[in-house]
Parts: sequence; structure tokens; C-alpha cells
Amino acid sequence: MADSGITVTADTGVAVPASDLPGSVRARARRLLIVPLLILLLFGGLGVLADVVAPYPPNKIALRARLLPPAWQEGGRLAHPLGTDRLGRDMTSRIIHGARVSIAAGLAAVAVGGVIGTLLGLISGYFGRWVDTLIMRTTDAMLSLPIILIALLFAVVFGPSFQNLILVLGLVMWARFARLVRGEVLSWKEREFVALARVAGCSSFRILRRHIFPNIVNPLVVLATLQVGWVIIVEASLSFLGAGIPPPTPSWGAMIADGRAHITTAWWLSFFPGVALVLVVLSINLLGDWLRDFLDPRTRNLT
Repeated sequence: MADSGITVTADTGVAVPASDLPGSVRARARRLLIVPLLILLLFGGLGVLADVVAPYPPNKIALRARLLPPAWQEGGRLAHPLGTDRLGRDMTSRIIHGARVSIAAGLAAVAVGGVIGTLLGLISGYFGRWVDTLIMRTTDAMLSLPIILIALLFAVVFGPSFQNLILVLGLVMWARFARLVRGEVLSWKEREFVALARVAGCSSFRILRRHIFPNIVNPLVVLATLQVGWVIIVEASLSFLGAGIPPPTPSWGAMIADGRAHITTAWWLSFFPGVALVLVVLSINLLGDWLRDFLDPRTRNLT
């Protein structure tokens, strides 16, 4: 009965509240997704428009205004709503510019690793034999390498920079994409429509491009989304250790590291960059989980 809000399930005949049905749960999940999306849009917009919306240049030093607390604390100023650091630089402006660095690093590293890993995964899964063995053993080796130690090695040999950070993250990340794509290709290449394409005389390149790759886009999108959050965490960790984005470029990880010496007297130096980092990564992970459920054909009818 629609009026009572009670629905009888067809398989068991048990009456359950309509609000407890999977579709209703999914609907609530979609409404809850609005918050992560708004957070990502906020930080993404701030990062893109950082030069316009930031109240001060991120590296502007004002020693007379050093270590000002947030505006709502005693001694704070409305001109610096989140306070200033030990050099008098505005924390709000640095967090805004740090959003640009973190999001750009995440997207660039995922793009590099995703392209390389997808190509190698397609080749490995489709052609098999010694090519598959070579690529998969290389993939296993890359997945076993500690990313932090590799990045520290790159920083010592080539110096810390944004380009080196993207390079090292891309070189490690491609293995995750290659393993996923290979597994998907092994499944799809045995389907009848692929066999018919071979009989029709289609080349291997055409089969991969027109018949197999479109069917593995969904899991690729989900993996890429989740990996963006992982890259942002790694970038912050490396910047915290001094092997990521070199100063004076604002980075959330470096800002957290700078605040360690003043954590008892100037808590805002590490607190606000840490909150921004947690909000962005958590929102990306929630978005990735939702995409995984939405793009899965087994659960798509419930979303």
C-alpha cells in the first residue's frame, strides 16, 4: 500500500518499510554525496582562481604581523581570518594556493600513470604470452617498491620539484592501472563479439580501440578517481619530509611541517592545512565509492 509507506518484497513476501529498501538507501546516499561534491567544487574553484580570490600573495612576508591567531581569537585580525605564519604570510592565501598545487599534482600524476598503465595493460591482456609475463613481472616489481624511498632518492639525485614529483608518482602508479586493465581485457577478449570482429578481419588495434577499451572505461574512471586522493596524500607526505614541492611554493604538507615547531603556541599553522587535506581526500574517496556503485551494472538499477 503506497499510503502506509509499506512495501511487500516479491521474493520473501515480507512487508518492510519503503525507506529501508535499497533504492531508498541509494537515494539517501546520493543526497549525502552533495556535500563531498560541494567541497571538491569549492577547493577546485579556489585552486583555479587562486590568483584572483586569495586576499594576499602566498609568499608575501610581513614580519610585523607574524604568528597572528585566527580572527575570532584574541589578537586576531579580520584581514587575516585564519591567522598568519612565522613569517607573517597569510594562512588563508597559502591554503588557497596550496589547493591548486595538491589538486594539480593529483590530476597530473594520475593522468601520466593512467595513460602508461592503460596502454601496457591492454597490450599485456590482449597479446599474452611472453609480453604478458614481462609486463606483469615488471608490474609486480613496481608495486613492491616503497614510494616514499623512491621519491626521496629522486629528490637527492635530481632535486625536489613539481616535475620530478609527477614523474616519480606516475612511474609508480602505472602498475595499478596496468593490473586492473589486464584483468578486464582477459575477460572481454573472450566474448563472442570480439571473436566475430577477428573473423571479420579487424586488426588487433581496432579490436582494442573499438570493442574492448570502451568496456573498461568505467572501472578506469573509478580507479582514477580514487588514485587522485592517494596522490594528494603522498604529495603532502613528501612535502612534509622535504622531498615534494620545494619552498616557497605553498603546499599543505609543507605547511603542516612548518607548524610543528609552534604546535603548542600557534596551533593554526598545522591545523587548517590538515583540515583542508582531510576534507579534500575524504570527499574524493566518497565520490570514488559512489562512482564504483553507480557504474557497476549489478547495482546501477538501485541507484
